[in-house]
Amino acid sequence: MKSIHLKTALGCMRRSPFQAMAATFVLSLTFFVATLVSVLVYSSSQLLNYFESRPQVIAFIKDGTTDTQVADLQHKLESEEKIENVKYVSKEEALSIYKKATSDNPLLGQLVSPSIFPASLEFSVNDLSFAQDIIDQIKSEDIVDSVGFTAAVGGEANLNDVVNRLKTITTYVRLGGGIFTGVLALASFVVLLITITMRMATRKEEIEILNLIGATKAFIRSPIMLEALIYAVVGVFVGWILCFITVLYSAPGLVSYFGEIPVLPKDTLGILTIFGIILGVELLGGLILAISGSLLAISRVRKSR
Repeated sequence: MKSIHLKTALGCMRRSPFQAMAATFVLSLTFFVATLVSVLVYSSSQLLNYFESRPQVIAFIKDGTTDTQVADLQHKLESEEKIENVKYVSKEEALSIYKKATSDNPLLGQLVSPSIFPASLEFSVNDLSFAQDIIDQIKSEDIVDSVGFTAAVGGEANLNDVVNRLKTITTYVRLGGGIFTGVLALASFVVLLITITMRMATRKEEIEILNLIGATKAFIRSPIMLEALIYAVVGVFVGWILCFITVLYSAPGLVSYFGEIPVLPKDTLGILTIFGIILGVELLGGLILAISGSLLAISRVRKSR
């Protein structure tokens, strides 16, 4: 029985290839954009999480401060729930970091000594929104000379701008991508609805004959729903595969550009896992789109009679 319905659905698609191609193209475009938006949402979330969890605040210690005073401040910072990854950097370590950063010009490293570099305490915050309060608190410590913020472009004055900019970008990607995907999904639904309605119109006489010989409603509408499901499944796989190839092609460049920021998984299993989850969700969405579109088309044709 299922083979009969499948043959009927494929036969209808062969008789109207341009309608089938149009429906498949629109659905493929929809799910290509949906997959791309999902990847962008993942990457932007990873970017935001990275800046919220990496060491960002550096408290430079005044010269003449004793080890005990530094240890007390470090212990105080470690006891704060909003602060994590507290690290003490001595003058010698600061010099070593400087020499490593200027390794392409060794002369620069030879002209300096550890005494000109201040010791510091570096730490991160659980949420960037806490950073400003933490900085103000650290500045009030007697042994702290100044406080730097590594993620602030243009200095501490733009700290809130850094937080808001990252969160705004993530929000725009989610909202804008969701709206665009929704518009394409609506267009796909309309195209699917028109295609199925036209298909039933061309099979009007055949459907009437089936009614006369006592065919059940399920038997009559099964090929129609199966055709819609074929459009949806093919559209999901085509759109998903195209986006998957695009991301795989772009992944080495993106990983190299962002460096240690994990905008995409660096291992094959991680990428396959993300795309596998996206494929599963899109297949479910495609099935819902196909079934609802075909049922609505069938009900509209029946009412018009």
